[in-house]
Amino acid sequence: MMGNWSLGDYFKKEAITWSWEFLTSTEWLNIDKSKLAVSVFEGDETAPFDKEAHDMWLDLGVPENRIAKLPKENNWWGPAGMTGPCGPDTEMFHWKGETEVPPKDSNPGNDEDNWLEIWNDVFMEYFKKVDGTFEPLKQKNVDTGMGMERTLLVLNNKTDVFQTDVFWPLILKIEELSGHSYIEGGEITKAMRIVADHLRTAVMIMGDDKGIAPSNVDQGYIVRRLIRRAVRYARILEINDNFCGVIAEKVVEIFADVYGEVKRNKQFILAEMKKEEVKFRNTLEKGIKLLETEIKNAENKKLSSTQAFDLYQSYGFPIEITVELAKEKGLDVDVAGFNEEMKKHQDLSRSGAEQKFKGGLADTGEMSTKYHTATHLLHAALREVLGDHVKQRGSNITTERLRFDFSHPAKMTDEEKKKVEDLINAAIARDYKVSFAEMSVAEAKSGGAIGLFEEKYGNKVKVYTIGDPSLHPHADPNSPTFSKEICGGPHVDCTSVLGECKKEEKVCEPLSEHTGLLGHFKIIKEEAVSSGVRRIKAILE
Repeated sequence: MMGNWSLGDYFKKEAITWSWEFLTSTEWLNIDKSKLAVSVFEGDETAPFDKEAHDMWLDLGVPENRIAKLPKENNWWGPAGMTGPCGPDTEMFHWKGETEVPPKDSNPGNDEDNWLEIWNDVFMEYFKKVDGTFEPLKQKNVDTGMGMERTLLVLNNKTDVFQTDVFWPLILKIEELSGHSYIEGGEITKAMRIVADHLRTAVMIMGDDKGIAPSNVDQGYIVRRLIRRAVRYARILEINDNFCGVIAEKVVEIFADVYGEVKRNKQFILAEMKKEEVKFRNTLEKGIKLLETEIKNAENKKLSSTQAFDLYQSYGFPIEITVELAKEKGLDVDVAGFNEEMKKHQDLSRSGAEQKFKGGLADTGEMSTKYHTATHLLHAALREVLGDHVKQRGSNITTERLRFDFSHPAKMTDEEKKKVEDLINAAIARDYKVSFAEMSVAEAKSGGAIGLFEEKYGNKVKVYTIGDPSLHPHADPNSPTFSKEICGGPHVDCTSVLGECKKEEKVCEPLSEHTGLLGHFKIIKEEAVSSGVRRIKAILE
C-alpha cells in the first residue's frame, strides 16, 4: 500500500485534484479516464452527504453516472476505537469487466463486481463523541492509500494481480514444479495463489534483519503458519518434493534490488525454510490420518478444542489448516476453545519473553550481576564468530550460571565454541572498562548499539559499552570497543558490586568498572531450543 498524509494542511480539493492528476495525466500514470469511476459518502442521520467531494469530481470531468453514492460501510473510515477522529472517504476504481469500456450507467454502486478499487482518500473531518454524535474537527487531515499491486495490474493491462511482475515469476515456477497450469481454475488456481502469496510473505518476514525464524511463538508462529499452509496446498498441486526453497529464491530474486535485507539474509531464509518444510512434511501425512480419525469420531459434526489443540501440539497443525481440512469433510471446529487452550500455552512462555527486558536476572546480587555482564560479552563474541544474524532471543541468570538464547540455524561446532570462549576470556583478561550512557533509541542505533529493537523502549535507553572510552570519563583511552548494547542493567560498572561512583568528584572505585572482575568464562552446554534458536549455558569459574 502506498500513501501519504496531510495533517492540518491541504484537504479535499487538493487531495482529489492531485489524485485525479496522478491517475490520468500523461506525465504520470496516463490511465484512460473512460475506465475510471469513483464513490463518495451518501450521508446519513449522523453525518451529511459529502457534497464537496462529489462536486469536485464533477468539476474534474467525472460523469455523474460514474459517481456512486454509498453508505458508511463503504465510504467511511474510523474511528479506531469507540471515539476519535473519523470521516468520509472517496474511492477510485478501474473497470475490470469483460467489455472494452464500461456500460454507460455502470459504477461501483450498481456493478460492484466489475470495478476494482485502486485508491482512496480518507478525510478526517469529524470527531466521534461518547454519545455517538459527530462534531467537526478543528484540524482536518487527509490519509490516502493506493494499492501498489492493483495499480500495477491496471498499468500492465491485466485482470489478475497474480499475473503482474511481482507474482507471475512465482506462478511460472509453481507451474513448472507441479505440472499444472494456472489457468486450470478451481482448486488448482487457488492453491497456486496461496503458495505464491504465503511463501512470498514468509520470505519478506524472515528476510528482515530481526532474524525471525519459524517457531511456536510470536512472529515466528506467523511464519510457521504461512509455510505450513503453503506446504499443505502444494499437496493439491501434487508437488511431492521439497519446493519452498526454490520459490523463496525466486522471491529474493524479484525483491533483492529494492529490499537489500532480503538479499543479505538469503542463506538464513533458505536454511530455516528448508528445515521447516522438512519438519512439517515428516508429520503432515501422519497428522492428516489422525485428523481423519478424529473427524470420524467427532460428535455433533464438530471437532473439540482438545482434538484441535492435540493436532497443533503433536503435529504442528495451525488451527487454520485444521479448520480447512475439517470443513472439507463437513465439520466445524471449536475455534474459541482452541484459542483458550492456546492462550494458556502462550502464558507459560510469556514470562520467559518478559525476561528479555529484565535481562533474565533472578536477583541483582554480585554474582548475578557478573553473569549479566558476561551475557554481553557472549552476545558480542557469538556475532563475531557466527555472524551478524545472531540476535538475543532470551536469557536467564542465576548466581550459579547464565543461560542465553540466540538466533542461529545450526548446531555450533566445537571449534566455534572454543573461539567464543577464547574471545570472551581475552576480553576479561584485558580488563575492559564497562560504562553506560543514556540516549534516545535513534542515537543508540546510529551509534552501532545492538538491542531488541522490535520491543518497545522508553524515550531514553541505557547503552552499556564494554571497552569504549568515549562513553565514560574515567576509561582508558587506549581501550577498544568490544560490546555496545541497549540494556537495563545492572553491570559490573562504577555503580554496582564494589562501590559507588562519586559523581561530584568524578572518581570511581578502582576495580568496580572492569571486566577483570568476572573470572574465567566456560561454555558447559550448547543445544537447540526451537527451530532457528540455540541455547548456551555457561559458568564463570
